[in-house]
Amino acid sequence: MIPIHTDLKGKVAVITGGSGILGSGFAKSLAECGVKVAIIGRNQDKLNKVVQEITGQGGIAIPVVADVLQVEQLKKANDLVKNTLGTCDILINAAGGNHSSATTSTEHLNGDADSCFRDEKTLFNLDKSGIEYVLNLNYLGTLLPTQIFASDMVGKKGCSIINISSMNAYTPLTKIPAYSAAKAAINNFTQWLCVYLSKVGIRVNAIAPGFFLTEQNYDLLVTEDGSLSERAQKIIEHTPMGRFGEQSELVGTLLWLVDERLSGFVNGVVIPVDGGFSAYSGV
Repeated sequence: MIPIHTDLKGKVAVITGGSGILGSGFAKSLAECGVKVAIIGRNQDKLNKVVQEITGQGGIAIPVVADVLQVEQLKKANDLVKNTLGTCDILINAAGGNHSSATTSTEHLNGDADSCFRDEKTLFNLDKSGIEYVLNLNYLGTLLPTQIFASDMVGKKGCSIINISSMNAYTPLTKIPAYSAAKAAINNFTQWLCVYLSKVGIRVNAIAPGFFLTEQNYDLLVTEDGSLSERAQKIIEHTPMGRFGEQSELVGTLLWLVDERLSGFVNGVVIPVDGGFSAYSGV
């Protein structure tokens, strides 16, 4: 059980990407603290499953189908949240992800000049639409929900926005230039937004997870026989704690950041939760 944060009871949280492994964990944890949760995603069945788990434990949650890149859908989602739960107090921008069409085949460019344009994906032939998709999903998919839901936070007490960044915002990972750049943009936007909203009672911070197994990266990190892929082994070798993170290990940071009683003077920061990954130079 999560210790009850009395300052959170009765608040309304909106979580984009709320049916994913990380987002759903945030939703369940907040619901345990008495927060009324609106879970936003594109798949009704996945949303319903998370909501049923929460309500089955006595929590309050509603599923909200919306695409974070569609403004009109977000506006309708906001109306639904306000009419059902009340205006938003906590916004967690957890929607995001990468795409294979914005990922190079290898970590380094190899061979002669002609190799740049063969079947393998290199910097020189990455699909423009794939790059746009990743940049839009992660950056605009954070900015647009903030425009819609944070407007109702202005002037309220104890409101908070939490953006989900990544450790590759600091040091870009190989093969995923668009995703790394998009998460770096999230860090910058978090700081900009913190300053912009600082006079109207809204704190803005971010969490930068290290490596956690999710639906999106599972096939990249785990082989068909259940063993770790070569890339996953590199990750473990460069993570001093020698393992992937567990979703529950993000909860303490989240609850601390959204509870004004505990972190009321914390604003504009990005908190790494990475098992020491960022502290290790590799030697």
